[in-house]
Amino acid sequence: MLKVALRGIRAHLVRFLMSLLAVALGVAFVAGSFALRAMLSSTFDEIVDASTPGDVYVRAVPEGDSSALMGGQSPVPPEAEPIVAGVDGVRLVLPEVQGSVVLVGSDGTAVAAGGGAPTYGLAFHAEDPAVHVVAGRAPEGGAEIALESQALVVAGLAVGDRTKVVVAGEVREVTIVGEVAFETAAAGATLVLFPADVALADFGPQGPSQLAIYGVEAEGDDDGADPVELAARVGEALESAQASGDLADVPLEAVTGEALRQESKDAINEILGFITTFLLVFAAIALFVGAFIISNTFAMSVRQRMKEFAMLRAVGASPSQVFASILVQAGVVGLVGSAIGLAGGLALVEGLKAFLAAMGMELGGSVPVDATTVGVSIAVGTLVSIVAAAVPARRAALVPPVEAMREEVTTTDASLVPRSVTGAVLVVLGAGSVAMATADPGGELVGWWLGAGAGGVLVGMLLLAPVLVRLALGRMAWPFAVILRPMGTLARGNVTRNPRRTANTAGALMIGMALVGAASVIASSTQASVADIVERQTDADLIVTSATGTVPDGVLEAVTGVPGIAEAYTVRYAQAQVANEDGTSLVDGPGPSLAVTIPGEAFGTALLVDAVEGDIAASLEAGESVVNVSFAPGVAAGDRIVVTGAAPVTLTVGAVVDSAIPRGPVTVNQEVLDQIAPPEAQATDSIFVVADRELSEEELVRLQDEVKEAVSPFVVVSVLTSDEFVSQLSSQVDQVLAILYALLGLSIVIAVLGIVNTLALSVIERTREIGLLRAVGLGRLQLSVTITIESVLTAVFGTAVGLVIGVALAATLPTIYADQGLSELDVPWGNLLLMLAVAVVVGVLAAVWPAVRASRLKVLDAVSYE
Repeated sequence: MLKVALRGIRAHLVRFLMSLLAVALGVAFVAGSFALRAMLSSTFDEIVDASTPGDVYVRAVPEGDSSALMGGQSPVPPEAEPIVAGVDGVRLVLPEVQGSVVLVGSDGTAVAAGGGAPTYGLAFHAEDPAVHVVAGRAPEGGAEIALESQALVVAGLAVGDRTKVVVAGEVREVTIVGEVAFETAAAGATLVLFPADVALADFGPQGPSQLAIYGVEAEGDDDGADPVELAARVGEALESAQASGDLADVPLEAVTGEALRQESKDAINEILGFITTFLLVFAAIALFVGAFIISNTFAMSVRQRMKEFAMLRAVGASPSQVFASILVQAGVVGLVGSAIGLAGGLALVEGLKAFLAAMGMELGGSVPVDATTVGVSIAVGTLVSIVAAAVPARRAALVPPVEAMREEVTTTDASLVPRSVTGAVLVVLGAGSVAMATADPGGELVGWWLGAGAGGVLVGMLLLAPVLVRLALGRMAWPFAVILRPMGTLARGNVTRNPRRTANTAGALMIGMALVGAASVIASSTQASVADIVERQTDADLIVTSATGTVPDGVLEAVTGVPGIAEAYTVRYAQAQVANEDGTSLVDGPGPSLAVTIPGEAFGTALLVDAVEGDIAASLEAGESVVNVSFAPGVAAGDRIVVTGAAPVTLTVGAVVDSAIPRGPVTVNQEVLDQIAPPEAQATDSIFVVADRELSEEELVRLQDEVKEAVSPFVVVSVLTSDEFVSQLSSQVDQVLAILYALLGLSIVIAVLGIVNTLALSVIERTREIGLLRAVGLGRLQLSVTITIESVLTAVFGTAVGLVIGVALAATLPTIYADQGLSELDVPWGNLLLMLAVAVVVGVLAAVWPAVRASRLKVLDAVSYE
């Protein structure tokens, strides 16, 4: 039977090509996801190893869940450096600092690294083994810098050029005196190196973020300093100095370089794990859609080869052997498709790496071909193929041997009643589950109710699709039947004759379009909600933001110096953990949250936020906290909370708000934020500007121009009106939506291949019918139009039903997530109509090859076809 199965593939190769391509595309997504994660992990591992080569590191003990990547720890007191340097076995101590800077390129604008990577300022140490001067010399004094090699390329600058940098809110004229290189690529980040004393003054005025310690090197019989022993001696020296009062009583620890490197790698891999899972979700969608094509292909192939299977049964093949032969064919399709997809996925990642390199984001890691990527990719593709072919294989196995004696084998489809009843039950249960989520939007299980409900509705509609085909397509085809006779009538009969096949073909497109429709509604509703929040909760005349996400400190002084400005309120934040006194987190989700500071006077003027409990301004004045229950539910005025950044701070909740502004669970005054995190760990998110009087539209534009002129030296700062601020936020939503469309696009492509595949197989199945139609006068063009109408009807049906499902489910989200800021429902009818129009175009394009193939059939050969 193995030979029979393989000969079957060889004899009907064209029928399996689309299935093979569907498997290849889905597996390419899977393989690409794993390979991308492995490459990124390798890249960042190399960066970690190269950037932390020390034997031992001294740092402040991290609080809460902080890791080496999160930052925000207390600085190491400056007096710790000479104490550590005097420890036996210590050869070199380098104080390390890092901070955000803005580098002005040769075109006079801020340097934007590839992929939106940041620009960092670092301390240059001539003794640092990780840094090498490849041209020029080391920077000296406050007016000189060195740039990493890739930063020079991206900025369009060269050694000897003069430029500007924005550091700690100050615009400085500097000269590039050196080009430096690191052991590995910086993954797109722009690195600016300052003299060590300048960097310490700018980024670590209270002390470095950590001390890198290098032990005595091995000489002769001496093995050098053991990192574990050296860390222990350094730790003892620090404890002794603190006990004697020579060192501030800040919790410090000495860890080996290997431990610090592993901690950083673990934190990176945790983040990459989320990215991989996100990508694999879309890969699973693509494979699920591909399963429809495979199932349809084998169902139509089995239908056309019933006499062949009956003959096998007649000559002694058992039902299990026939069943196994079909699964073998599916397995071969899966294996070959998976192998092609694996190669395609790796090539895709290689291409992505080259593209990012061209954009200035050099990734040092290689594209791996490991056992996990290969094994999972091959196994997933093969398993999906076999499972998708199981039902058609069972039908082939049950064909009676007596059918081989008949001139024509007739097949009877099972009743649609059980399938329809099951589908209806799932739709009702799914809708009920979604209703449960909308009825209790703040419940702990709301996500599960919503997910289960959406899944139930989607699967139920897929099961109900054959019934919908009969009900809907007959009516959808009416205009074609009236206007394009007889082609419209023939097309309507063809798509409704076998509703299962049409439903399976349209079902693949239905899944993709349901997700696209839902994403469109969510994006449009998010934009409408943002506009509503800005309109209702802000009354600022101008809003100052930064392209880097952090407004330089000197901008506030520049803004307030403009005539006509009454007040300018800064919104600053720092990463922090927010918990009850018993340590229970008040915020859902992993990682740190935000502690925000806004002047109390801003509330009621620039920010129109009402307190649910307490008085906002009075609470901030008294050093108490204002908790936003939309981020941290269940908190009441009078409660005690612990906010942990560089150090834990216990606060009384003085007021409670329920608003999208401020964008964080807890708001405090500046003095309290300084206790939570040092100034270098804080950032200014935005500045709300209020004019000294009511302005006309022309006066507002004039004031905006004056503020722009005042902040122009800071390069990355934008001055926006409320409408422009909404547009900027909306553009960010559009970028996310574009990514989702791109990821969902693969499932749409596979669904379109399914339409092509079904039409092509349908042409083969109806060869004799086509020959008879041609014999009685149907022209080639008329035949092509008939097939095109079938394709358009299938594509529009799948798109329309999918969009209805996606829009209906997404329409419930503003009710469920109103507390999180998604308060407005906005259905983008124009976009949805455009998608239906695109479905028509897709249907026409999908019909080209099947229509050409059908029109080229010779009439006599087609009439005599068996």
